[in-house]
Amino acid sequence: MPTFDVSVVGELNLDLILSGLPPTIELDREHLAKDLTITLGSSSAIFAHNLALLGNRVGFSSAIGSDRLGEICLERLGESGVDLSRVRRFAGKLTGLTVILPQQTKRYILTYPGTMFEMKFEDLDLEYVFSAKHFHLSSYFLQRALRPRIAELFREAKRAGLTTSLDTNDDPDDAWGEDLLQFLQYVDVLLPNEQEACRMARKNNPDEAAEFLSAKVPLVVIKRGAKGVVARRGGKAFHAMPQKAEAVDSVGAGDSFDAGFLHKFVRGAGIEECLAYGNLTGALSVTRAGGTEAFRDASHRQHFLANRA
Repeated sequence: MPTFDVSVVGELNLDLILSGLPPTIELDREHLAKDLTITLGSSSAIFAHNLALLGNRVGFSSAIGSDRLGEICLERLGESGVDLSRVRRFAGKLTGLTVILPQQTKRYILTYPGTMFEMKFEDLDLEYVFSAKHFHLSSYFLQRALRPRIAELFREAKRAGLTTSLDTNDDPDDAWGEDLLQFLQYVDVLLPNEQEACRMARKNNPDEAAEFLSAKVPLVVIKRGAKGVVARRGGKAFHAMPQKAEAVDSVGAGDSFDAGFLHKFVRGAGIEECLAYGNLTGALSVTRAGGTEAFRDASHRQHFLANRA
């Protein structure tokens, strides 16, 4: 029997969210925020944290620095039950940090990568990574040292009998290199948002992007925010509208969708059920500031999921 339901490889950092800023931010001016949230950040860690709190056994492979920020990351992620035995500590290095400045429906995202750029293929315990039913990788473009061998990592995961998924997240360089398309043959589920899908496929709209990407990946799931989600398997399309929720903050909503979708996927559920549960967990996420806070509140999480399922 596999040790884990899902094995995650990715980055680990905190998010610092300054809310209630003026609608226009000017250079060389001091602007006051109305609220501050310091919470677990990074796509990979938010996904792993929330997936574990949905009742999954999750193994996590990542890197932190030898600083207090890294220790706080481990404390927060460990509270969810995620196994942290393969998180590497890099002496003399700093853990990454993201500062988020929400602005109405958009947000500024400023990231210091730190040890995100340090973890290499050789730092991974492959026996540990592959001791799962399913393998997931987030933030492809932030894995600078790992990126040259990510294709090999996915290929070996498939060879080991795992199903696989990928959420690329944004490319800070906006290059969307061809190396990404070359290893999609080893990905079972691709989980971009609509902007990422269009940039990846070099198409002008998400429908064209879905058609292009579905020829390379068995299942493409494109997150479209308030417009819901569209999935494409071969020539068949599936649509699901989002759950209504009182939105406080959209940080981590896509990663929370991924957690809900894959929670059902690894149990063999159909696409419609996976989409519906992904929308449910994505809606839960936006009810608190930060990507994990709504899940950390056990009473709130349980009540929300039980009354909306």
